[in-house]
Amino acid sequence: MLDSSLTAAELATQPDCWRRAAALAGPSATALPQRGERVAVVGCGTSWFIAQAYAALREAAGHGETDAFAASEFPAARRYDRVLAITRSGTTTEVLALLARARATSTATTALTADPKTPILGAADQLVVLDFADERSVVQTRFATSALALLRAHLEADGAPAPGTAGVARAADDAERALGDPLPEGLLTVDQISFLGTGWTYGLAQEAALKMREAAQLWTEAYPAMEYRHGPIAIAAPGRATWVFGAPPAGLAQQITATGAQLVADRELDPMADLIRAQRLAVALAAARGLDPDRPRALTRSVQL
Repeated sequence: MLDSSLTAAELATQPDCWRRAAALAGPSATALPQRGERVAVVGCGTSWFIAQAYAALREAAGHGETDAFAASEFPAARRYDRVLAITRSGTTTEVLALLARARATSTATTALTADPKTPILGAADQLVVLDFADERSVVQTRFATSALALLRAHLEADGAPAPGTAGVARAADDAERALGDPLPEGLLTVDQISFLGTGWTYGLAQEAALKMREAAQLWTEAYPAMEYRHGPIAIAAPGRATWVFGAPPAGLAQQITATGAQLVADRELDPMADLIRAQRLAVALAAARGLDPDRPRALTRSVQL
């Protein structure tokens, strides 16, 4: 069950938001990365992890070389055909500074934002506005996933979705299930969770771990699934959990359960819908710990330096 927090209410709207975002893929096509372009996708925090997911999807689908960077770590000496910025608020300092540098080199720029009435309006060459997915919460849920839904739908419309991914329509249907099904038992009492992903789902794993840290102040980590065996599995133990987005690599599930850690993996859910389960858990853990997920410690809606 979802609690009554603002974060919980906003994350519950995601199936409808994804459908609306997917419908924008056609009208927004000329503003989004074109097949064959060399693209850098940038963001901060949650937006950076969504950038990672999209970059992996786009490149796997054969649309062109695609890199993802935290805006503050963009390699200034590299040249791209387009910089795609994901920024909910349109006011993040590092994103605005990067777009200004890109403009100075005549690089095409596009921004996905929830609020066009901000400095992002003049900073990017083209905007794609997802104002219906904006949030009052500090903690991002629906804007980020709606941005990814839009970008996935654009890949689909161009005739080459990433291998192994279903359509956004199926993902939205799975999201309905993710909102209605009970959360896996035992997770409200764990003291640590490791999130794992492969390819594009590694970005989702990073985002799930961030949600737990922000909302519930829980010790969480995220790794590529194959990399988990190279050291991080040493922290797996009874009272802890390992959550895998998508199918675990061969043999990994057995290794995790042998440690006594709880394994969470739903092979049937679209991984983006599985992220909703992690968001719900973050809200539930916050409530169990007496924390307010709408007001995370030391965080604000936008970082402006």
